[in-house]
Amino acid sequence: MSPIRSATIAALASAVVATTLTGCQFGGAEQDTSPIVIAADLELSGAAAPVGRAYQRALELKVEQLNSSGALNDRKIELKVKDNRSDAAESLRNIADFSSDSRVSAIVMGGCNECAVGAAGVINDKRIPTIALAASGAIASPVAERRYVFKLGPNAADSAAALTTELRRKNVRKVGLLASNDDYGREGVVALRRELTKANIKVAGEESVKTTDTEVAQQVGKLTKLKLDALVVWTPPEQAALAATSAQQAAFRGALFFDAGAAGDLFLGAAARATEKATMIFTQTMVIDDVIATTPAKAARRQWFQDYTARFGGYNGSSSFAADAIQLIADAELRAGGPAGKVDRDGIRDVLETSQIDGLSGPIRMTPDNHSGLMPQALTTLVARNGRWRLAG
Repeated sequence: MSPIRSATIAALASAVVATTLTGCQFGGAEQDTSPIVIAADLELSGAAAPVGRAYQRALELKVEQLNSSGALNDRKIELKVKDNRSDAAESLRNIADFSSDSRVSAIVMGGCNECAVGAAGVINDKRIPTIALAASGAIASPVAERRYVFKLGPNAADSAAALTTELRRKNVRKVGLLASNDDYGREGVVALRRELTKANIKVAGEESVKTTDTEVAQQVGKLTKLKLDALVVWTPPEQAALAATSAQQAAFRGALFFDAGAAGDLFLGAAARATEKATMIFTQTMVIDDVIATTPAKAARRQWFQDYTARFGGYNGSSSFAADAIQLIADAELRAGGPAGKVDRDGIRDVLETSQIDGLSGPIRMTPDNHSGLMPQALTTLVARNGRWRLAG
């Protein structure tokens, strides 16, 4: 075992134990060895299956690591996974099933924005802590109506600000915008318009695509005819790759900029040539092998990247959000305490609401006023070079 790996596991174990000892009673308290049951509602088939399967792999790997780390005080995590088939109605049925199982401590939801927004009312009514990995701000806001719902993943306002900073740095004056026709896409358009107006960058045209579209050439063609300096793509990974290929086929000579929602696999595969030199805003974990591990948090991110890559033969940018969700729930379960063998969902919710960790995705801070925990500092600028994402600069 490498020194960094040993140090990382030791740091993980001590960090989790340190956060849990404060909630333990020394002396005659009964040792709780009951499983920590975490449910997952994921898109394992249908349009969003590629990212859903990446989430499942990440959840299983993180559970395996925590269970073998000794950090859970003789407890083990059990993962219960259901496929929502990329369908909001099916997702709602899964949430109802999970919430009626008294053994389930909390739920992790996948990347489907409509699923998470649509389930928010039921989650609140059933009072089951839930962390969604989808990006729409409406998932976790307004907090008064989302007391049991939390969100990991980039926020539209933060992505828009970071993208605009990069556009301004590259002296881009005129852009076209291609966005997904869903909650996150519409939110992104509003945020981008606001930031671009402040930066005096003109939006020459806007087009939308469905998250299920397998053909976007028409929309891209309309935009590329407008003599743009850059095309900004605010879509899921599959549509972003299609947009890049369509722009190449349209002989577009401007620059390509991707929002964080476009992040998928580290290696760009069939879209490698079309995306060469494209810019993307995302978390550092995607390219952590380019970063010198100068802190325990960076060492842990690097180890996660290496473990995931070794296990699955490649890396998916969104995997770190799933792993952080498991870490947050496990920490909250241990800190919430309560009688041995009995799940205290309200206690878990209360702990989640004030959670602060230097996660695999970056700094995460939840507060009673903000249930969307990924900090703006987690985002950085990546560039596509030779068929994979790299740290810019």
